[in-house]
Amino acid sequence: LPHPLLTLLIVLMWILLSGFSVGSAAFGLLLGVAIPRLTSAYWPDRPRIGSPLTIIEYALIVLWDIVVANFQVAYLILFRRGDDLHSQFVTVPLDLRTPEAITALAGTITMTPGTVSASLSADGRALLVHCLETNDPEQTVAGIKSRYESRLQRIFET
Repeated sequence: LPHPLLTLLIVLMWILLSGFSVGSAAFGLLLGVAIPRLTSAYWPDRPRIGSPLTIIEYALIVLWDIVVANFQVAYLILFRRGDDLHSQFVTVPLDLRTPEAITALAGTITMTPGTVSASLSADGRALLVHCLETNDPEQTVAGIKSRYESRLQRIFET
């Protein structure tokens, strides 16, 4: 199997989507084996996962941040006027080098309410992020780097 985790994920998702039965599990297994084999030519450099346990830590932190940010954005929408918002673009210099890690960071920022990844620099060394509310851009950048980027480095680049 060229991508065993992808095979497992496909089988589990197929069973969850179609309901559990022997036929469904068998078809899911067939898909789980066939799809990675048919697409393996398009995955020449598979990303290496350096610290699998950090993935769980990262997921929990992201989920927590999404919940908290939802309340913060709801407060801003309900109780603050548009003139009082301090929205601005901030540039996050990147220490990440792998495309998978940079994509995960940009996706995480976009999934968190109140922030959007707007652009990646041509050399891949900086990410432009729009923040709905920030009084201290340096603190926002430091938070992104410490909460997300450092963990993604441990996951993808160690």
